[in-house]
Amino acid sequence: MVRLEQYQEDERRHLLDLPCPTYDYTPFVRGLTSDRARVAIVSTAGLHRRSDRPFALGEAGYRVIPKDIDPADLVMSHVSTNFDRTGFQLDINMVLPLDRLRELAELGVIDSVADYHYSFMGATDPLPMETEARNLAGLLKRDRVNCVLLVPV
Repeated sequence: MVRLEQYQEDERRHLLDLPCPTYDYTPFVRGLTSDRARVAIVSTAGLHRRSDRPFALGEAGYRVIPKDIDPADLVMSHVSTNFDRTGFQLDINMVLPLDRLRELAELGVIDSVADYHYSFMGATDPLPMETEARNLAGLLKRDRVNCVLLVPV
């Protein structure tokens, strides 16, 4: 991953000037014990099934990834030239740790693994993503998810 100080000044300034939303409050919820957690993964790796439409640059939507997906059926369409895909190519769990969640469920550390997981395209303006995130929240509720593992890439 390229560090900010490695960019040319004009590109560094552009990145620093991107808008970042602020919120008037921080919602409080009481955490649950991990053994009661039904966990879904939300990644920003731009992952999708081979049969899905690839992500477009700046796209705010997400793709659905079933929990039993064959890793060979996953494609990463993250488009940044500064993004190193080596980890993804060596071990899918770097960006979508489904195997680790399955192990935790088998050990009883978590209650269960969600039926579906989701990937957004990283490096996207978060404001247009809000509507998609709200839609995704409904899908997570229907899947009885009460814990989300966010995997920013």
